[in-house]
Amino acid sequence: MSQPSVQDLLVLKKELVGLFGHLQKIRKELAALNPPGAPDHFGSMSEQLDAIVTATEGATNSIMESVEGVDTLMNEARAYCQGGKLGEIFDQVTEKVNTVFEACSFQDITGQRITKVVNSLKFVEERVNAIIFTWGRDELTKVVVEIKEDQDPDKKLLHGPQLPGQGVSQAEVDKMLAQTEIDKLFG
Repeated sequence: MSQPSVQDLLVLKKELVGLFGHLQKIRKELAALNPPGAPDHFGSMSEQLDAIVTATEGATNSIMESVEGVDTLMNEARAYCQGGKLGEIFDQVTEKVNTVFEACSFQDITGQRITKVVNSLKFVEERVNAIIFTWGRDELTKVVVEIKEDQDPDKKLLHGPQLPGQGVSQAEVDKMLAQTEIDKLFG
């Protein structure tokens, strides 16, 4: 077996330096995913998606209950009618009620699709956590991570709809905007 040439050693050295640089980049990206003291991004995404499913389900159930009530009232009113033009209108309303029921079936499909996304997020989270465990959380916390702040200064103030138990409640908003408080400002 022959000795590697100087050129071969140089190529090997460059490849090792490139590989080391790539590994350093991976370490920084892993550290940025969950830096010490930062919120759990994966868990937060799953919670937000679960909240979407819950809110959509609640709204859909409310819509369906209301439409069911309309249908019941229409059937009661139909009993007082002898057909004719009013009967035709009742039939049209019943068709529209059925269309609303069919349209509300989107909620089940939406929930199934969001559940698939949540499961995919959990899979990725498990893989990332396995890599972090392998590398060592303590080792990753040594990596200095520069997280770029968003250029929009108002973005920190905007958090969108909050999960139950988080954020400002509607009662607190009502209290802040109470007419008596506003009246005090203008004497």
